[in-house]
Amino acid sequence: MSISIKLLAHACFQIKAEGKIIYIDLEEYSNPFEKADVILATHSHTDHCDPSKIKKVRKEDTVVIAPEDCVSKIGGNVKTLKPGEKTTVDTITVKAVEAYNYKRFRSPGVPYHPKGLGVGYLITVGGKTIYHAGDTDFIPEMQDLKNIDVALLPAGDTYTMDNAEAADAAITIKPKIAIPMHTWGKDTTEFKKKIETNSATKVVVLREGEEYTLV
Repeated sequence: MSISIKLLAHACFQIKAEGKIIYIDLEEYSNPFEKADVILATHSHTDHCDPSKIKKVRKEDTVVIAPEDCVSKIGGNVKTLKPGEKTTVDTITVKAVEAYNYKRFRSPGVPYHPKGLGVGYLITVGGKTIYHAGDTDFIPEMQDLKNIDVALLPAGDTYTMDNAEAADAAITIKPKIAIPMHTWGKDTTEFKKKIETNSATKVVVLREGEEYTLV
């Protein structure tokens, strides 16, 4: 049973597995066209949660999972998960984990993504676990992540980890595959080289519209 992971835009991915379609962080420039079984949003910023894109692929029975601050923005029935909480949708298990800044600040003492604003997700389906880190620095909680098949890691700096920090995160997490995201179009050569030199993790760099098949 293969699982496809397609980068739509920025930090937005479409995952297909076991006949289900999952979207993560539908945003302004993503172009989803297949209806969703599950929609996840990591936090309420527009480049991660665009209500119009969610509405486009949402069915009557689509399960939408997002933090509390997304609920009124998205509308309708939205399930909220706090870090450590999980839920199951048919054969898909979704667990929320921490995602936050502690070293990147909007103004002194005010992080772009304070702890408690957003989350990352562990999506387990078809016997595989995919980690979408959300917008985050390289945080201590990443040391607790185990048995990750694919890690989707932000590497664009300013609001998230940069290439070097995202590589350090991958080396710590030890996923089988690491895919950079939220790169703002920046070169990810350093990300790939550092990870593959210092770990057994394989790096897959996707352009928008490209997909990786996990077997």
